[in-house]
Amino acid sequence: MIRKLYDWTLEKARSPASEKWLAGIAFAESSFFPIPIDIMMIPMILADRLKAWRLATITLIASVFGGMAGYAIGALLFETIGRPIIEFYGYGDKYISFQNLYNQYGILIVLVAGFTPMPFKVVTIASGAVAMNPLVFFLTAIPARGARFYLVAALLYKFGGPIKDFIEKRLGLVLSAFMILGILGFVAIKFIG
Repeated sequence: MIRKLYDWTLEKARSPASEKWLAGIAFAESSFFPIPIDIMMIPMILADRLKAWRLATITLIASVFGGMAGYAIGALLFETIGRPIIEFYGYGDKYISFQNLYNQYGILIVLVAGFTPMPFKVVTIASGAVAMNPLVFFLTAIPARGARFYLVAALLYKFGGPIKDFIEKRLGLVLSAFMILGILGFVAIKFIG
């Protein structure tokens, strides 16, 4: 089944609508969606390495604007939408201490969460909820997300063939590693506060 899902993703990565799907998922992933965008971006780059920079740019733009949507959820709809999302990800109890850290290290938190497997959506919502300057948030999210997506694009562009072979031979291991990184990101953010 995993092999079929991987093959399906590679097939969709070659379809004319693949870039729209990539943008939509990148937008949603930065504001509320739990699945990391790498699941879509990596197979798309592996399908056509010459598009690596274009795909990283699409992902960056959609992700940053998705982050602004998450910021708006935190700033305008925290009690009705933001708090339930934060609680869904298991951060309700830590939110108060996270707010205090945010007042001191907000820019650093956005930079780290934007680049690492930490759940960026939690940080985008928290940024709005604590009223971080929206321009500062926006200008911090660009290099954080850009560094991550362009690093992935560069590695796949340079080493795409062997990476694709490795993924295809060890698909279960690779998916497990992504799941572990995602879980570690959630755990790391829980212990920030």
